[in-house]
Amino acid sequence: MKTKKKWDSRRRKRRGFTLIEIMVVVVILGLLAAIVVPNVVARVAEARRTAAKTQIESFASALEMYRLYTGAYPTTQQGLDALFRKPVIAPVPKKYPPEPYMKGNLPDDPWGNPYLYRCPGERGAYDIVSVGPDGEEGGEGANADITNHDPT
Repeated sequence: MKTKKKWDSRRRKRRGFTLIEIMVVVVILGLLAAIVVPNVVARVAEARRTAAKTQIESFASALEMYRLYTGAYPTTQQGLDALFRKPVIAPVPKKYPPEPYMKGNLPDDPWGNPYLYRCPGERGAYDIVSVGPDGEEGGEGANADITNHDPT
């Protein structure tokens, strides 16, 4: 029985990790985070820009259907909301299909900002703009606006 007690007391002493072992694990995790986090953040920003481009393309397709059916694009005052419900602001289209051109409600861009719509546009018949992560028109690089005139 004496040998069993010695073995149990040794086993109790070795149950935890030493401070050195814990520090090594923390350093390794820190190095991994330093490598992985910047790559993940870059991918999230890229995914948001792609989502904004996709939504703008959907709006552009619906605007073309709207123009074919009603004879004109919605005015700036009517906005993109005219794709989701019949406009009540003049000029109210005489012909509007029984179902809206897009379902649901007008979404915000991936950064939570409203899309800007101008008709007539500065660069074409209409402009659809996502102001990007900075929330202001203009900007360069990662803060550049995304428009329906951008090359895909």
